[in-house]
Amino acid sequence: MAIILPDLPYAYDALEPYIDAETMTLHHDKHHATYVANANAALEKHPEIGEDLEALLADVEKIPADIRQALINNGGGHLNHALFWELLSPEKQEPTAEVAAAINEAFGSFEAFQEVFTTAATTRFGSGWAWLVVNAEGKLEVVSTPNQDTPISDGKKPILALDVWEHAYYLKYRNVRPNYIKAFFEIINWNKVAELYAEAK
Repeated sequence: MAIILPDLPYAYDALEPYIDAETMTLHHDKHHATYVANANAALEKHPEIGEDLEALLADVEKIPADIRQALINNGGGHLNHALFWELLSPEKQEPTAEVAAAINEAFGSFEAFQEVFTTAATTRFGSGWAWLVVNAEGKLEVVSTPNQDTPISDGKKPILALDVWEHAYYLKYRNVRPNYIKAFFEIINWNKVAELYAEAK
């Protein structure tokens, strides 16, 4: 067995005009595929640890030292992207009642959440991700991580993710990351967020 690159759950152009088809093609077929290949190469060196990336990245100190950073980078890259694709929707959706209530409880309002999330995504220096997570206390929290680090490694369960590496947006938005973040809110798959929230609570 090996980690497999998942198909996108929609066509490459399905997220137009918010994310262009060329970006989606390069992002999925090249960038994500490279993370999968490199994660598999690392895992082949230590077949005894298995291939459960979530379990491995939940306790990175148990990953053999010679492949630890490779799995943080590439195993994380695979998990993050596999989740990211599922969190995007060609059809405009609204947060479910349960998710909306949880957001209001944690942040005061949806607008306040959007502002906190946007700030986390905008101010992530260099490459990384912005996340809405369920923390160890079962509460919603916005965090950001560098590179391909996953909140799973900090004991948090991601339910919404935004890739702010330049490869995710530069062809369309150039250096104006805030416009990409604004567009992201038009294509969130809130039904998937609700599913992940129900599992994480």
